Amino acid sequence: MRVFKFGGASVKDADGVKNVVKVLKEVGHENTLLVISAMGKTTNAMEEIVDAYFDDKTEIVHKIDAVVEYHNGILKELFPNHQHQVYKDVKTLIEEVKGFLAWNKSPKYNFVYDQVVGYGELLSTAIVSAYFEEIGIRNQLLDVRSFIKTDSSYRDTTVIWEKTQEHISKIDRSILNITQGFLGSDENNFTTTLGREGSDYSAAILAYCLNADSVTIWKDVPGVLNADPRYFKETQLLNNISYREAIELAFYGASVIHPKTLQPLQRKEIALHVKSFLNPMESGTTVGKGVGIEPEVPCFIVKKNQVLMKLSSLDFSFIVEDSISELFKLFHEHKMKVDLIQNSAISFSVCVDNKFGGLQALLDQLKSKFKVVHQEGVSLYTIRHFNSKALESLQNGHEILLEQRGKETVQLVVK
Repeated sequence: MRVFKFGGASVKDADGVKNVVKVLKEVGHENTLLVISAMGKTTNAMEEIVDAYFDDKTEIVHKIDAVVEYHNGILKELFPNHQHQVYKDVKTLIEEVKGFLAWNKSPKYNFVYDQVVGYGELLSTAIVSAYFEEIGIRNQLLDVRSFIKTDSSYRDTTVIWEKTQEHISKIDRSILNITQGFLGSDENNFTTTLGREGSDYSAAILAYCLNADSVTIWKDVPGVLNADPRYFKETQLLNNISYREAIELAFYGASVIHPKTLQPLQRKEIALHVKSFLNPMESGTTVGKGVGIEPEVPCFIVKKNQVLMKLSSLDFSFIVEDSISELFKLFHEHKMKVDLIQNSAISFSVCVDNKFGGLQALLDQLKSKFKVVHQEGVSLYTIRHFNSKALESLQNGHEILLEQRGKETVQLVVK
């Protein structure tokens, strides 16, 4: 049993969908389940619909029309017969979005977000499944929300493994299955999401519950690189990575593998392959049981738009366990991901990711008990397996605001 995950870049247009077919013909699709993301930048477009719902309802129709136009463009290339059932299926999904926005009474952004944004995946898989049938690849389209069961922490939900295992075990493996990434549902059958880029995690959940032999993430890069080519000029392919090393890289923010993806795979020693959908026969990167990375080279990770805060006690008293415990409770309440901490007797520095927009509310609470200096828009660089040359490459030309160094890892907060 294999689980393949295709991201948005792989199905961003009609040629992309046709290329997925080409990949499957080269590597085979027996005993395979496909997890497919929303097409191209559809998730961003769906987020704009949600924002319009809360900020300017007059924009909703325009935003939805943009999504419809984009998908209709792909449909017209894949299905010249405009009477094909898939046109009706796509229209039905769009009407469901409009219907929800019309009757919804909840003022909670995260709830509305999950009910709307997930339609990107539902549209994508409806189109891909119909195209496969059109060209003779028999398949079964599954609604992943019926299989991955979660709590109700919308936008960042937790999987209920026992129920999820029970549902996934019922999947018919005798046919090619196609389903969505990113999505689940709670006990009331409302849609939940696993966090942005959560489709990799979806693939891992399905693989774990199906006792799959492997998961392959198909990307537009040759595999896991030692640095993001968008920010670093010279990059190297990592041929093999241990689970532990991959978890370290994911923890520090390496974007090629979702942080939650690796734990369920490691528990059952399911191999993870990261390969190029442009060159499917190349070996790519394998993540599995083993030691370290091969080749052993410095790995660079950058997280942009972070917030650096320096907190000190108003009365110059020590910042000790009680204070630190209170701080982390506040970070949790305001959904601030802590990426680096450094403390002395009377000060506490922390670099956080303000991805849920809770910074101002957090600062208001902190300033009642601490002296707070904060700086937005900083970057956090992490180098795993650093050497002097790698370190110098980052120190030159940057203003270093904070540095933290361990045996294998150095982190720099820079302006």
